[in-house]
Amino acid sequence: MHIHFLIHEVFEGPGAFLAWAEVKGYSVGYSRVYIGEQLPHSVEEIDLLIVMGGPQSPRTTLEMCPHFDAASEMALIKQCVESNKAVLGVCLGAQLIGEALGARHEHSTEKEIGCFPITFTDEGKCIDLFSHFGNTSVVGHWHSDMPGLTEGSQIVAYSEGCPRQIVKYEEFVYGFQCHMEFNPELIELLIAHSEEELADNKYRRYVQQPENLRKNDYTSMNHQLFVFLDTFMAAYVEKSHWK
Repeated sequence: MHIHFLIHEVFEGPGAFLAWAEVKGYSVGYSRVYIGEQLPHSVEEIDLLIVMGGPQSPRTTLEMCPHFDAASEMALIKQCVESNKAVLGVCLGAQLIGEALGARHEHSTEKEIGCFPITFTDEGKCIDLFSHFGNTSVVGHWHSDMPGLTEGSQIVAYSEGCPRQIVKYEEFVYGFQCHMEFNPELIELLIAHSEEELADNKYRRYVQQPENLRKNDYTSMNHQLFVFLDTFMAAYVEKSHWK
């Protein structure tokens, strides 16, 4: 199995996703666009594309951020979807998936930074991939936008601050507005990059400050992510008859 990551910033790295891939022994490729690495020229060798987050939006232009080519990334996502590859997007990545499939991203109800619960919808509870989560689960957040909805997409989970936390677009295409990949290393990078943002939003009800961000236990959400990924890829392998 080959996993390819699109990474927009060093502080929005793959975290627990990479830990999972390494434990499973999967081969891993990267497009770390913030250091000039190119997008894949072909999707043929990709089994799972994981598009990470970033401070950009799908409407960010090359003039605004020279290393972020939203149009090219969305074209790659669409090509993967049309080629029946598995695709996961996190935060910005989730929004790019929605846009690639024709759904414009939107602003969320609240800015969320930290660890807060998400609640699974009745539709979400019926999806086997999420059967180990229960009705609610505490996960990571760092956003103020959310992915758009296509015709036929399903909202799997929501929070008090964001009505679209997990979206199912197709059988093997999911957008996670939340961050289940967070670990202490990523949190330190995010804190270092976001001092002004955290200070400016310290009175918002869903924004934790550095001392609380460091106290959160990220191991439980990481474990839930690992179980999801194992089940997700097992179903993908069975459906695609990959050998």
